[in-house]
Formats: sequence, structure tokens, C-alpha cells
Amino acid sequence: MTLRQVQGPTRTVAAVDLGATSGRVMIGRVGDNTLELELVTRFPNGPVEGPDGLHWDFDALYTNIVDGLAEAVRREPAIESIGIDSWAVDYGLLRDGELLAEPFHYRDSRSERGVAEVHEIVPFAELYERNGLQFLPFNTLYQYRVDGRMPDADSALLIPDLIAHLLTGARVAERTNASTTGLLGVRTGEWDTELAERLSIPTTLLPELVDPGTVIGMLRPELAARIGKELPVIAVGSHDTASAVVGAPLSSPNAAYISCGTWGLVGVELTEPVLTDAAREANFTHELGVDGRYRFLHNVTGLWLLSETVRAWEAEDDAPINLPELLDAAAAVAGDIVVFDANDPSLSAPGDMPARIAAVLRAHGSPVPEGRAAFTRTIVESIAAAFATAVQTAAVLSGRELDSIHLVGGGSLNRLLCQATADRTGLPVLAGPVEATALGNVLVQARALGAAPATLEELRALVARTHEPERYAPR
Repeated sequence: MTLRQVQGPTRTVAAVDLGATSGRVMIGRVGDNTLELELVTRFPNGPVEGPDGLHWDFDALYTNIVDGLAEAVRREPAIESIGIDSWAVDYGLLRDGELLAEPFHYRDSRSERGVAEVHEIVPFAELYERNGLQFLPFNTLYQYRVDGRMPDADSALLIPDLIAHLLTGARVAERTNASTTGLLGVRTGEWDTELAERLSIPTTLLPELVDPGTVIGMLRPELAARIGKELPVIAVGSHDTASAVVGAPLSSPNAAYISCGTWGLVGVELTEPVLTDAAREANFTHELGVDGRYRFLHNVTGLWLLSETVRAWEAEDDAPINLPELLDAAAAVAGDIVVFDANDPSLSAPGDMPARIAAVLRAHGSPVPEGRAAFTRTIVESIAAAFATAVQTAAVLSGRELDSIHLVGGGSLNRLLCQATADRTGLPVLAGPVEATALGNVLVQARALGAAPATLEELRALVARTHEPERYAPR
């Protein structure tokens, strides 16, 4: 099912953009020289502890989404479609259309057992040859392997596909997010059913694959009544990084990108995979992008380290912290700045991040900075150092001589991080747009409606015209 109309005046869509700490519903307006976002609602999102582990509060998430869409239509009755993007790897199990339980959170410890079981059956080197994915202990196939509810389910849907199903009744898997499961062939872009069978994952749970721009279905009548309009749900780059890379105004084929929020996704866009031993050993991944591109990238711990540290300090003070003031103070810290490995596994779980970072520093014989400003500076410089390593590795593995870095997402507002990244890479950093993910979501919807250009390059040119990035030159 496709929708196509002649390009004309400004057109309007709704974007549901879900991150690991918050979600939002936005109105997007697209025209020949127009690309605008209006925030309708923002709501918290995060893990909740259940008797069997860490879950998402999916009921609250879904309620917030539907309420946000209803408010969007109330504000802008001209909305023509809905698109949904979210974080990757997590899923819900369904039976007869009903969710069996709240989806597990990717930071739940159960997947560690899944890693051991999967690698005993299929060594990681073979997995990489088949799916091209970097090793992350929470990749979906590890979760599937140890999910005791799998035999009771008749379908497994990743978060954006699960929301689309609840809105429309359709069961599909959008391809960019499906590529993060570990069960999609890196060369074919199709389900690797042989791999699933070897891992005792029922292939009947894997839904039909669709590409960004496909109309998933129309809102169920009861949802259309609640939201206020009959609307199609259009598949976008439903992995939020896939949408963010569409919304990154890459200035040349030799531009790297960093999509920086809780995580920092650092890489380049390719048209062919790089399935070398060196790429596997560097833990670089091949997630699918819009229009069949490969997002050749490495996951780096991003602003998670800073946000968790600030959260701990706020709990200690029983008062909010002014983050811009803290970052200004951190930028003014003089002298040698100690750094740590931002990707240290001990920093991946919630809880007392300052103490965890201090322990990592001491374990490597490094001094712990005194005062919050110096401690913050160490965190930001450590994230930038990890970004720099990943950028340099991407250049070597892809054979590209990189000329710039486009840093998009929430991290683009962090001036200290942008400058530190430029300094440590020796490359100019072009920061923004902040809302690259929502923009990418909106653009793919608009293109499906015939309201935006046909090629990625033309879509990015529209982003560049309407959201000029801020340039940070290396010092």
C-alpha cells in the first residue's frame, strides 16, 4: 500500500519519537523550503523494576502516545499521517493480539545468560558474518534465547512495530529496526530463518518485513475516534538512529556522523557492508538505514554517563542541578584533564554513577577529580575521547578520508562536548539539528505522501537549508 500525491504547499504529519529516557509527539510541517517541528507533548520513559527483572512501563508509554496524537490532531487538523521511531532491540510478545507482559528493558541482566547460550551454539565470528552486528549483550537474539514466554506467543514485535500494531492491527517489522535484532541477514536484508531455528527461536514469531515509506495501515476505528481523525501509520526509519541519520545534513560522502543522546552512535553511511575481521574485532556494526544504506557505526556510551551522574548529585542534594551552569564551570577547568574508558562495562547499569566512575579511575591508577566541575569535565572529555577513537576507526575500516563530523541529537547542545570532539578528532564538528530523529521521521512520511524530495541527498539538503548547523573548529 502506498500513498503518492503531487508536491505542493506545506503538508503536515505527526511524529512519535521515543527515547530511552523520554518520549514526545511532534507535529512536522514540510514544504519546498519549509521543515518545521512543533512539540506537542513530552513524557518521561524509563525502566521499572518488576519481580522478574527490569521492564518498560509500556502501558504508560502507549497511553502518553495516544493522548499526544489526540492533542496533535486537535491543534492541527491537517495532519495526514503518523510515523513512529524508538530505541532498538526491545520487543513485546503477543498472543491473539494481547501483550503477554510488559516488555523487558535492554539493561535487564537476563540477556547475559542469553549471550553464553547463543555463542555456545553459534560462535560470534559466524554471527558477524551472518548479521554484521557488533556485539552488544542486549541484542534481541540474546533476549529471545532466554525469554521463557516465547512458546506462549504467536508474534514478536519490536517497540515501534508493537505500537503500530496497537494503533492499526497490522503486524509488520520495519527493516531498519529489524536489522538490530541479529536475525536479519546483513547481505539479504531478510530474516535469517536458519539462524533462528539453530537458536530455537520460533520463526513463526517473525513478522513480514517492510521498508521505510510503506503504509502499515489505517488507525483502528476506536483509535481514530479517540485521536480525532482517520489516519495512516507510515513506516519510517523506526530505529531512532536510522531516522536521525536521515535528518543529519551530511555535507559530503566523507562526513562522519554522531547521533548523541543516551548513547553515541558514531559512524559513516555506506552502500556495501565491510565484513572484515578488522571490522568485527573493532565491534563495528551494520545496521540498515533508509533506502538500503548501511549505518556502519559503533555504539559508544553517550550522555548516559553525565545524566546518571547529575541524577545522583541531585538525589544527594535533594535539589535540581543547573546543567548549563555546571557545563560552563566544567569548561573553565584548567590544567590536565584525566579521562577514563567511557565504554567500561561497569558503567552500563543505573545507580551511583559518580562512585562507579571514581572506581574505574582508581582501578587504572588515575586520580579522581575534586569538585563537580572537574568531575563533569572528565566525563565530557572521556565521552569525546571515545567518539574520537570510533571516528578514527570508522575512517580506517571504511577506507574513507573523513573531512567533517555531523553531531546531531541532544548532544549537539553540549558546547563543551562538541568542542572536545573537534579537538580530539582534528575535524570540524557541525552541530545540529537537535531534533534530527524527529526530522528524519517527518521527512520519510512526507516523501511517502509526495510532499518531500525523492533522494536522501535532497532530503538532507532541505535539512541544511532550514536548520543550519553550528561549526566547531578543532583547536
